Amino acid sequence: MKAFVQAYLQTLQDIVSNSAIFTTLILSVVFYSFFYPTAYKAEQATHLPVVIVDEEQSIISQQIVTEVSKSPKVQIMAVTANFAEAEMLVKQQKADAILLLPFNLSQSLARGEIGGVGLYLNATNFLKTKQIGSGLASSIEHAIQQQLQRFTEFSHFSPHLPIHQIPLFNVYSGYGSYIFPAISPLIIHQTLFIGLGMLIAGYRVQKQVMSFSGFSGCYMAALSIGCFGCYYLFGFSFWLYDYPRGGNFWAMLIAVPIFISAVVGLSLLLASYLDVPERAGHIMVFSSIPLLLLSGVAWPHAAMPEVLASFGQILPSTQGIQLFIQLNQMGVPTSDVLTKLGYLILIALITTVWAYRRLSSLPTKNA
Repeated sequence: MKAFVQAYLQTLQDIVSNSAIFTTLILSVVFYSFFYPTAYKAEQATHLPVVIVDEEQSIISQQIVTEVSKSPKVQIMAVTANFAEAEMLVKQQKADAILLLPFNLSQSLARGEIGGVGLYLNATNFLKTKQIGSGLASSIEHAIQQQLQRFTEFSHFSPHLPIHQIPLFNVYSGYGSYIFPAISPLIIHQTLFIGLGMLIAGYRVQKQVMSFSGFSGCYMAALSIGCFGCYYLFGFSFWLYDYPRGGNFWAMLIAVPIFISAVVGLSLLLASYLDVPERAGHIMVFSSIPLLLLSGVAWPHAAMPEVLASFGQILPSTQGIQLFIQLNQMGVPTSDVLTKLGYLILIALITTVWAYRRLSSLPTKNA
């Protein structure tokens, strides 16, 4: 027990004394906890530039322009009767969308037709497309419904009932509330990997041997740092930026050490194959984005090729990201995530035993 405590404290001392490892394992988590939420603090893109082509210049078209101007999602850059002029503004990136109000708008509505309103969006940025589309659609719907009420006595046409969208978990439909809870487990995953990679590779360069107590102390030190990092992000950061949290609090407390155990075991195993500390950074550079994409957060697994979706499900990062979204944001019962927890426990056992067998026979430090 004494040897374990000494190895535990020695590992912490080695981490603190090495500025690169300390910055990666601890300071980077604190940095990312402010950097990501601050960048997306607005949650939703607002005042996106649009141009309106008003060919009819009637009372109803003016009312639509007025309603659009009230929307916080868009900002009218110009109102013109020339479509070519509006198209040029989009090509010059001075506007992101064109709202076309055709010359026969009033007549179409009087006949019970949809009116021929055109919406041309710059789809190079899907987030802008979504915001502009929803902002213009709600404004047009409100303005046209007011006008249609005048024609219901003379026409069999009646407007459809409006559809109200109520988000269940991301209540603000904000981008920050979507991306940061999803990327938080990946931040811990990557910082642990690169930090332990540099630490273990450094031990190998020094050609010292790691005993069972040394391995256990190193493992528990990394486990402690990873758990504190998760609790810090899931607790303080989510509270500070008012992200959805606390859905299944007690299950989250239990799931964190299980997830971190799998990450630490995998990190130690991969680190045992590194020849120099810098190699961990090389792997992290090209792996972070693929890990996020394969998690099914940026793009659903159902829309991926089956091979990629299946490979993504094997990764502990995927299981962890989906697990904590379910527990923190969705508040699912613990029984619904038992499969993920069981899989992470299995990964932790396999990778930890494998890592110990390699590291105990390789020149490392921590005796």
